[in-house]
Amino acid sequence: MFSIHVERTINKPIEEVFAVLSDHANYAQFKGVDASKLLIEGSEHKNGLGAVREIIASGANLHEEIVAFEPPFKLGYKIIKSSPLPYDHFLGEVTLEERDGQTHVIWRSQGRITTPLLGRFYFDKQIQKGGARAFGSILKFIANMPS
Repeated sequence: MFSIHVERTINKPIEEVFAVLSDHANYAQFKGVDASKLLIEGSEHKNGLGAVREIIASGANLHEEIVAFEPPFKLGYKIIKSSPLPYDHFLGEVTLEERDGQTHVIWRSQGRITTPLLGRFYFDKQIQKGGARAFGSILKFIANMPS
């Protein structure tokens, strides 16, 4: 199983950080993301509940469905389709908390690769390492964006 947990405090207002993290079509602006697009709009907000986004990064193609959307505090997602590795995704969650004009972000993802036994352990470790690096890189990018 992989378990990714990244925390950062960003010197930006919570609404601004949430807006960037929930703008699925623009994830390609982040280092390591080759392409991103919104495949299905959400029911009440285009990036909200029920929205499905496609993220292509480092040879992986992920379709993520938005399962929680509580601006500007929480964004939940579940990987519903992946290639080339099959995922069983239990948790994808970004929570934000305003702290003295800054935004504290906690990004968590848990799941497992569903390949045969030996490959699963190897790939889970790779996903955990690469995912933590990618999430941290995205949050660093947001921290350095001009307001």
